[in-house]
Amino acid sequence: MKKGFKWTKLIFSVVTALSLAACSSGGNNSASSGAANGSAEGGQKISVNIAYGNQPGEPIDQLANKWKELAEQKSNGRLELKLFPSSQLGSEKDVIEQAKMGNNTIILTGYDFLMDYVPDMGIMTAPYLTDSTDDLFYLTTTDWFKGLTDQLKQKGLVVVTTNTLYGNRHLMTTKEVKSPDDMKGMKIRVPNSNTYIKTFEALGATPTPMPLADVYTSLQQGLIDGAENPLPVLQGTKTNEVAKFLALTEHTKIISPWVAGTAFFDTIPQDLQQILVETGDEAGEFAKAITNEQSEKVLEEFKQQGVKVTEVDLNQFKEKTKSVYTAFPQWSPNLYETVQDLLKNRK
Repeated sequence: MKKGFKWTKLIFSVVTALSLAACSSGGNNSASSGAANGSAEGGQKISVNIAYGNQPGEPIDQLANKWKELAEQKSNGRLELKLFPSSQLGSEKDVIEQAKMGNNTIILTGYDFLMDYVPDMGIMTAPYLTDSTDDLFYLTTTDWFKGLTDQLKQKGLVVVTTNTLYGNRHLMTTKEVKSPDDMKGMKIRVPNSNTYIKTFEALGATPTPMPLADVYTSLQQGLIDGAENPLPVLQGTKTNEVAKFLALTEHTKIISPWVAGTAFFDTIPQDLQQILVETGDEAGEFAKAITNEQSEKVLEEFKQQGVKVTEVDLNQFKEKTKSVYTAFPQWSPNLYETVQDLLKNRK
């Protein structure tokens, strides 16, 4: 009986020790799980969702795939980038808010969407702001722009890379547009952004915000009369199948930032943050040539497919959209003049 008691006591001691070890291990596993999602302590893999509204095969999608390849390679597998095209994670505004709340997501967005957090950022997508996208990229290197990104960080968002060329936006419609007068009353799909809404109101149209994925069926059903976007995006959404008129308005030249929430990004080790930034810039450079080449290619394909292409008088459109620059009282005084002075003093 006494001997049996000793065995029972021994077994109890072993079980207790194993339980304590399991608890200790469980605590470490929890930390490791957190590391896998953010801190990567002990070399754990960090998973990053890469979200964008564009379709597979478009230049932005090719950029994202290149970014994934470079980041995973240079981090020796410590970074895992998961791609979510076609707004799979939700609308742009919703995903930005999710990122702000700590979701492990980097999203391609527009400076017009960031205007909700830092108003002056909205001017980067204002109509006919610059003569070239090179001018826009230059602006992102200035102290003025750094001040804006610092303000954005205070709101919980960080710009990971600015080196993404989205392209020149044009207008594709169900009836021909030769001048702003032809746009009166036309329902034009735009992003859910005040900058675009004000731009198309100034042109006499009725701006209709909706996700990219809804453009095709909305045109089919007559809910909208047209959409605007860079040529590869118009092709990616198959807008040319249901709208046979293209006006080369070039109303906005677009470069786009990729943005993460500071709540997530700050948990990533410094070396991996740097890899994400550097490979994001590198992927952006890779995609610039693709974007330009595909824009030229798509224009020729549109012509061959029977799309009527109209080269409009840009001065008429510029004149009509000047009012956009006085439409936002939340912008800093003389913001347009500030930007133009920066461009004039460009070294």
